[in-house]
Amino acid sequence: MVDPASGRDELADVAIAADRIVAISPAGGAAPAGRLRDFDAERVIDAAGLVVMPGLVDLAARLREPGHEHEGMLESELAAAAAGGVTSLVCPPDTDPVLDEPGLVEMLKFRARKLSRCRVFPLGALTRRLEGGVLTEMAELTAAGCVGFSQADVAVRDTHVLMRALQYASTFGCTVWLRPQDPWLGGGVAASGAVATRLGLSGVPVVAETIALHQIIELVRATRARVHLARLSSAAGVALVRAAKAEGLPLTADVSINSLHLTDLDIGFFNADMRLTPPLRQGADRDALRAALADGTIDALVSDHNPVADDMKHLPFGEAEPGATGLELLLSLALRWGRDGGLGLPQALACVTQGPVRVLGGALGSLAGSAGRLVEGGVADLCLFDPGAEWAVAPERLRSQGRHTPFSFESSGMALPGQVRATLVAGTLAHEAG
Repeated sequence: MVDPASGRDELADVAIAADRIVAISPAGGAAPAGRLRDFDAERVIDAAGLVVMPGLVDLAARLREPGHEHEGMLESELAAAAAGGVTSLVCPPDTDPVLDEPGLVEMLKFRARKLSRCRVFPLGALTRRLEGGVLTEMAELTAAGCVGFSQADVAVRDTHVLMRALQYASTFGCTVWLRPQDPWLGGGVAASGAVATRLGLSGVPVVAETIALHQIIELVRATRARVHLARLSSAAGVALVRAAKAEGLPLTADVSINSLHLTDLDIGFFNADMRLTPPLRQGADRDALRAALADGTIDALVSDHNPVADDMKHLPFGEAEPGATGLELLLSLALRWGRDGGLGLPQALACVTQGPVRVLGGALGSLAGSAGRLVEGGVADLCLFDPGAEWAVAPERLRSQGRHTPFSFESSGMALPGQVRATLVAGTLAHEAG
């Protein structure tokens, strides 16, 4: 059992009743009185040789429903989450219709709950229809189940509106999730640099991120609102966030699996699977992101799961829809980052368990004390994986409706470590490998 939050790293047996962990005891040892001694299990999962860890928490996963069912449906995407060991995920509000009304949020949560594959925590729209003009009713959306407020990838162009949104959020104790990219400079399709120039692709300069970060940081200083920075992509952006955190500003940040492992060189000859938002940057940026995740400047690693239909990827690079499937790859790519950096298993797993839970904080409600942890009395959200297994990503075998990923073995030649064998959500087996 490995639990970064509690420091647990030991051989143990786990007893689960209803939706809770009722006992944890040394493997093969005497059961604690009143705990495992009289525990009569209906089913025993033999996890010998496996790692049992808290279920993964993914802070960025588009489910594509409602409105984009041709690219993904709740059934397929939550099955992908369970197959990846993800037991809780946060979805952005850019569905169709946009999640700007309590009824829409409640319906999404109800449908996800009926499927019993993964806990879904929606972000509400920061402005009506994500148009950047009129603020949504944050208090009502919070009561309906939203864990924060976001514009997804749509920037708020009016600084006055953004400041009012942060003031409102600060008053009600809400967190605003923003992706830092200047709307006027961020219209390209690849990161500015030698690769984009050679391929004739329109570029997105690093200053598109840093200008937006400067604006957000100044507004946080003025309002003291909690802001989560979604998907940092540059070394310069990391430096700004590190300084702001050292100052004590209430900021958290995440990075996508794509930016953590890939660079603009991976675009190759216009491989549309590498058409991503934010765009892949240079090696120095990737290295800075890896170091920032290791030292805690970046709080969480996210899948940035965004399934895209074939007809929107089988286009010239500049016209292809950005996005890739990632839920089933999150654990393995966290392990690969840890292995490449010489980190221990607990630190590698912290960025997909303890870190994301820290970002969500009190928004988890009744789960706040046990999500992302293995504790007696805590919720039984578990991932069991084989740390010695390696696998090659074959898109046709993914459970997500979106089959496009930059990590397919054909594109990357990359074998991934660690394979999920079982996932439990609230004590129920949500996935078991065949």
